[in-house]
Amino acid sequence: MAGIKIHGSVISTAAQRVFACLYEKDIDFELVPVDMSAGEHKSEAFLAKNPFGQVPAFEQGDLYLFESRAITQYIAEQYADKGTALTCPSKTVPMLLVWKEVEAHQFDPVASKLNWEIVFKPMFGMTTDPAAVEELEAKLSKVLDVYEARLSKSKFLACDCFTLADMHHLPNINLLMGTQVKKLFDCRPHVSAWVANITARPAWAKVLALQSKK
Repeated sequence: MAGIKIHGSVISTAAQRVFACLYEKDIDFELVPVDMSAGEHKSEAFLAKNPFGQVPAFEQGDLYLFESRAITQYIAEQYADKGTALTCPSKTVPMLLVWKEVEAHQFDPVASKLNWEIVFKPMFGMTTDPAAVEELEAKLSKVLDVYEARLSKSKFLACDCFTLADMHHLPNINLLMGTQVKKLFDCRPHVSAWVANITARPAWAKVLALQSKK
């Protein structure tokens, strides 16, 4: 099978999901850096790989994929016998489907906006909107209340093993834990334990090490 290339940036949260998945599966890959500050993700060459002009883009032989969660699903299924399973036993597969959707539609929209306001705006010399942060924190609190209830009954979100549903949270959580928003995770004991567990995974440490090499 042809080698895997990931076209992206190490600071992209979407690309980080794919890196984490590949490391969990112990699969070698080549990172092809995309200079987003220079607009490379909008170039004709890159748009041939991802027509939406967003990172990452996955390349394996003549196969090109985009959308990070679709890429991780492909990797988990294609390499089911390698590394961490990242899926659930058959009887709990429905819960995996549910919690993957929860991350994508309930958690990510709020967490991504918070990271934009608190992390990325200052990085780009822009001014954080305190009112927006307050509103987003309130929304995230409601989401985390649901997580706290779920994690009081299950070690991980979908079942009692680490899956894509947990892994997909890592990039946004990693950024938020370095901000004032950390308190929203820390004050919920089951959420806090879950965060400590998933952020301590060796595969995630390798993703963070990628950033230090940029």
